Amino acid sequence: MRARNIINVGAAFIFVIAAATAVSAQTGGAPTVTRPTSSAVSPNLSDLPTAHWAQGQNLKMVPAPKPLPPRGAGSGGTSPHDGALQHEEGPHLLVNSKTKFGGIGASGYIPPDPNIAVGKNDASGNGYIVQMVNSQIAVFNKSGTLLSGPTALSSLWTPLGGACAGSNAGDPVVQYDASADNGGGRWLITQLGSTSGPTYSECIAVSAGPDPRGSYNLYSYNFDNLLNDYPKFGVWPTATNSAYLASYNMFSGQSFNGAKLCAYDRMAMINNASSPAAICFAPGTFLPDHTFVPDGNFLPSDLDGPTPPADGTPGVFLNFQTASTLRQYQFTPNFAAPFTTTLNGPTDIPVASFAQACNGGTCIVQPNRQNLDSLADRLMYRLAYRVFADHASMVVNHSVTAGTSVGVRWYELQAPIGTTAFGLYQQGTFAPDAAYRWMGSAAMDRLGNIAIGYSKSSSSVYPSIAITSRTPGMPLGTMGTETILQAGNGAQTTYPRWGDYTSLRIDPDDDTTFWYTNEYYKSNGFIFNYNWATAIASFKVGTGGSTATDFALSTAPIAITVPRGSSKPTIVTVTAHNGSSAVTLSVSGLGRGASPSFSTNPVTATTSGATSTLTISANRNAATGVFGVTITGNNGVVSHAIPLSVTVQ
Repeated sequence: MRARNIINVGAAFIFVIAAATAVSAQTGGAPTVTRPTSSAVSPNLSDLPTAHWAQGQNLKMVPAPKPLPPRGAGSGGTSPHDGALQHEEGPHLLVNSKTKFGGIGASGYIPPDPNIAVGKNDASGNGYIVQMVNSQIAVFNKSGTLLSGPTALSSLWTPLGGACAGSNAGDPVVQYDASADNGGGRWLITQLGSTSGPTYSECIAVSAGPDPRGSYNLYSYNFDNLLNDYPKFGVWPTATNSAYLASYNMFSGQSFNGAKLCAYDRMAMINNASSPAAICFAPGTFLPDHTFVPDGNFLPSDLDGPTPPADGTPGVFLNFQTASTLRQYQFTPNFAAPFTTTLNGPTDIPVASFAQACNGGTCIVQPNRQNLDSLADRLMYRLAYRVFADHASMVVNHSVTAGTSVGVRWYELQAPIGTTAFGLYQQGTFAPDAAYRWMGSAAMDRLGNIAIGYSKSSSSVYPSIAITSRTPGMPLGTMGTETILQAGNGAQTTYPRWGDYTSLRIDPDDDTTFWYTNEYYKSNGFIFNYNWATAIASFKVGTGGSTATDFALSTAPIAITVPRGSSKPTIVTVTAHNGSSAVTLSVSGLGRGASPSFSTNPVTATTSGATSTLTISANRNAATGVFGVTITGNNGVVSHAIPLSVTVQ
């Protein structure tokens, strides 16, 4: 969030592509195209002075992100029936904790906005982790050794001059662009440039090479007389329309002026062009009386994994629009002809009803008398996007009322390859007991395992860093057991702001190691306690944490229609990980009078993918309707399951 000085502070759920409703098209109006007001190249990050903060002096409070007008997204006073509620922990999963170390500590700002990005190992075996908090940046290796910093963020933009060099305005975000330089990788660093009018700005830095300690291509973009609050960035590396996607909430004073959904010219920034374009839209819908209602609180899609979206695939922006819908826009940038860029949508995707935790505000209990802010009026960073052989998936989360406490609501959305029609595949609200769980971040690894990192607190538990996870073989909509990555030993007593966002990442080296950063307190302070700490921890889920033979399942198509008295096929692909194995396939969930058969069973999984044709046959008296069928594979060590929608008519 933006900063100011205050001195001396006291599918299983049914796959519902068909249920998603397209509201209208091109509601963002004409795009606006801007260029940076200044550009430069920084010194090496490692050559910049180390930042210091004298404890107890000049604490900078970061005000809450400005609230948006009510959108009917559900109050927190009374919880509706939550059809996605998981009120007890799921099965025990192997969660292989690997590395844990301390990140940047109290920097003079509160809250810290902790986030990280994780890079590939280079030829010498060096792998980098970049952590950012409000006002500072540091570089670690994957063993936890501090390699550079902490450095004041503003010092990186010193060659630009102006607001970027003169203040640490907050909302920092770091991304690792794994596809850049033919897989060599680049780093993207951003923060707000200014928080007071008449001119507001965004500061962007793109590393000149794969080492985050080197120099950066620097840019400053103005937003004129509107504050670009709560910016979030995603990497979208398609072949010819690649972009750094960004979302903002725009304010004039306390008045909400709508979101901005932007695409920055990724290749121009990587190549150190002096004037890369930024293309932006203002999304919203028109009422019958022609009144324009702006949308807000979006996250941009952010690619994980080695497979990029197909060329021309639009980037996705997502929010929750009501107490039972997610809203999606699709952004197709064209930097060669910027004014032909399109924003299509919105498309509203039905989800289980929910109520915003704390009515979107402050109610998170600690073992003291001060509650913390839930920031539950928005989806939480990131909108993690991944491409599989037969579909693309997105995972995301937010905080909801769960009985008398707060839980993490999470979603997986899927779209078949060759389409952009995302629908709800599965959802869940993880609230296994009366503790409060909030400030989450979700991600998915290459095996389809999903993990969520979050903060956990209660009247008897100091705010701690926790995770939960699932494997594809578990029942849809459920998470396994909870793991505490870092126990808290103190409460925050200075200010209700907490985290504002956290960051769960996937290591691009093996695409199965999760890395998470969040804040906690090492101890209670005297009267005022704002000396937060951060932890950085890695873990693997399921057999991703061992060398056990594993496999992944996929099917194409993922939905078939079988008329009575006929048969229809789909192809099941079994891809080996950590060695080949014989995988026995089975099918459940078919209605009366329908039966499955496989052309090959068991299937010997290979690294390139072995296939078996699954044929669903329906006799003339078969039950009609849509059936959520599950295809399960078992190699004697592990089992995985995937869905197949079968319509018998």
